[in-house]
Amino acid sequence: MRIWALPLVLLALGGCVTQPEQDDGPVVPFKPFVLDPPALARRLASIQPGWPRSRRFDCARIKCVALTFDDGPGRYTGKLLDLLRKRDVRATFFVVGQMVAEDRGGRITRRIAEEGHELGNHSWSHPSLPGLPQEQVRRQLQRTQDIVQRLTGVRMRMMRPPYGATDDKVAAESRHAGLAQILWNVDTLDWLDRVASTVTKRAIKATPGSIILLHDIHGSTVDAVPETLDVLSKKGFTFVTVSELYGRRPEPGRMYTER
Repeated sequence: MRIWALPLVLLALGGCVTQPEQDDGPVVPFKPFVLDPPALARRLASIQPGWPRSRRFDCARIKCVALTFDDGPGRYTGKLLDLLRKRDVRATFFVVGQMVAEDRGGRITRRIAEEGHELGNHSWSHPSLPGLPQEQVRRQLQRTQDIVQRLTGVRMRMMRPPYGATDDKVAAESRHAGLAQILWNVDTLDWLDRVASTVTKRAIKATPGSIILLHDIHGSTVDAVPETLDVLSKKGFTFVTVSELYGRRPEPGRMYTER
């Protein structure tokens, strides 16, 4: 592990989904969702290529900020999507493969994609990737890629390493899978306090080009979203997906923390 990653690991260890380090073992069962070929073709045509559809913001000239949500989909993700849809805000969701498998046939995962949000790969079972053999790192990413594409028709283009922990091996496997590494520069520590007002106070410290780390598995985080959006909107920020923040597809394997 690179030395710079250690503080991120220590800060984030308490906040993310606790999952076993190994990725072998029984696969969590899920209800299959099957589209007939014409319907699948229509879905792919509407989403890929160019998904999510860029709204062509020039974030070099306007104040953009990317809200990112980790570890879902979970019990609060639907409520979060309702809030974002009401305010016409797009975000980026870094999903855990096991959580997708538990998502009642992919209902919420598909909704994320269909409502114009961006999906990112957050591994299958949320281990610290630098501690795994290279083949297991590849499997953690590939299993999540496969289940999301099977359920939504979307091939994800970015990943977030659990706990923010990465190294040359993780970068190489991300590049092999065609995934950019997306970290953050604003950590709300929403796993630590579980108090909506505190989460908001940290989130609104964003500056133009910030990537804000949040977790949609916490109800207090979802409760913090309306005030966070209100305050940042009054400050003149535009809410974008990570791809929109950069105005292009992020480069596979490369690490990004802010624009």
